[in-house]
Amino acid sequence: MAYKDTSPKKSLDTQVHNIINVAYQEVWDFQMSLHTTIKEQKIGLSKLSTYEENKSSIINHIILCEHLPVYTFGTSAKRHNLIRSESELEEEGFELHDINRGGDITYHGQGQVTGYLILDVELLYRDIHRYVSNIELAIILLLRDYGLNPVRLEGYTGVWISNGRIKRKICAIGVHLSRWVSLHGFGFNVCTDLEHFSNIIPCGISDSDKEVTSLSIELGRRVEVEEVRPLLLQKLKEVFNFNYINQ
Repeated sequence: MAYKDTSPKKSLDTQVHNIINVAYQEVWDFQMSLHTTIKEQKIGLSKLSTYEENKSSIINHIILCEHLPVYTFGTSAKRHNLIRSESELEEEGFELHDINRGGDITYHGQGQVTGYLILDVELLYRDIHRYVSNIELAIILLLRDYGLNPVRLEGYTGVWISNGRIKRKICAIGVHLSRWVSLHGFGFNVCTDLEHFSNIIPCGISDSDKEVTSLSIELGRRVEVEEVRPLLLQKLKEVFNFNYINQ
């Protein structure tokens, strides 16, 4: 299936932050500080009626993170989708956090690229569905370069691999926008320990024909996050027309 290039004409100045093995709260605080800075800049420009003339001065951000093991609950999460008790999981070293992205419960940890896009989406368009679709597109293009055949599934966000009856989710997506400034993003399984997904019903999807997978599983060889990270940044650049600065 062909995917239409929907990248904007004007490039967006974007700073990249690579974070590895850091507790969820620390990354959340950093993400929120960047989000607040962009929102305050937009509010200030709007008060002066100079947003349209000066919006190109806004610096956007991408955080590519490998979290310490954590389960996060989105705004529509149901607690019964956590199969084991919170106390058991905390004793084994898992963090648990309620957050304001859309969606249900998911897992983040080592071997997964968790990408947080803190963007003034209004610089691109005012369309949240297009925004989510373009995140999916970046992952799809990356997986195609690895020789895989990724798909979208109607009614489900994220990116899937489908070679038969079983549909395997390789990338989960959940976002939140405030004043059209985005938070959160995606969790892309590269060499993730998929056993950690067995403690939950991932994204609240319990269908017998759907499961979780990783790039390493699909290729039949171990792929490291270090290999994928620059390729992922290139695909995001192609889709969103990012101009990376201060890397």
